[in-house]
Amino acid sequence: MNFAGLSVALVTPFDAAGAVDVAALRRVVRHVVAGGVDVLVALGSTGEAATLLEEERDLVVRTCLEEAQGRPVVVGTGSNSTRQTAAWTRHAQELGAAGALVVTPFYNKPTVGGLIAHYQAAAAAAPGLPIILYNVPGRTGLNVTPAALLKLWENPQIVAVKESSGNLAQIGEIARTLPPGKLLLSGDDNLALPSIAVGAAGLVSVLGNALPHQTKALVSAALAGRREQAMSLHHRLLPLMDALFVESNPIPLKALMRHLELCGDGVRLPLVPASAATREQLVAALRLAPGREG
Repeated sequence: MNFAGLSVALVTPFDAAGAVDVAALRRVVRHVVAGGVDVLVALGSTGEAATLLEEERDLVVRTCLEEAQGRPVVVGTGSNSTRQTAAWTRHAQELGAAGALVVTPFYNKPTVGGLIAHYQAAAAAAPGLPIILYNVPGRTGLNVTPAALLKLWENPQIVAVKESSGNLAQIGEIARTLPPGKLLLSGDDNLALPSIAVGAAGLVSVLGNALPHQTKALVSAALAGRREQAMSLHHRLLPLMDALFVESNPIPLKALMRHLELCGDGVRLPLVPASAATREQLVAALRLAPGREG
């Protein structure tokens, strides 16, 4: 399974009562697929997986699989509990996932040895299922260093890393030491172009929920070495990329999705909907995006 190109970390829409809005989720997935996404990612940070109930997780995954139109569906299965991670990874494979996105354990602060054992347990629970390691120290409190990653690459089921440290020097070192057959994926929209320039094979995007066509164009141009086109797209999308993180993701994204009439802006506590100032910034930045003029 090749996870290069544009992956979109899908939102999980909620209805007015706070339940998963299946109709809106179908609409979002169809919108993203029509925009040229290569891989769908369900139950990530953007999908508010941390606040979904077990039966809701299954509902989201099944809906994404039904609407994927042949695109691979990767399922977020990470937890700070190794047993829970293993169980969710096994279940994702049973449901038909093409891979698992496994975030590093949060709160526990494991050693490198603990990380290795954690990912070994996840892999053993779902033999043959490709795993994308998700490094997002701003949420987990744990950074996977390039040296630690070299040891984790020894697990054959770990085929890629979604790198969301925000540290371009670290991204460059991961690219420099990347073993054959492994993939580096940018986990930040605003670092997609520089990450690809140093060796990343794609992006796991937040912006792609709202503007999949434009995000796909940026990633494709960058991967093809069309420097001027990629720079132009990056410059025009950057204000919107930045606006999506002025409050915790996916608060601004949900506000943008509502503005575009793709789904509602409801988020689950402890998150609350976007402020008026954030909404104004999003609308202003949207006007600068390619294809959104006027």
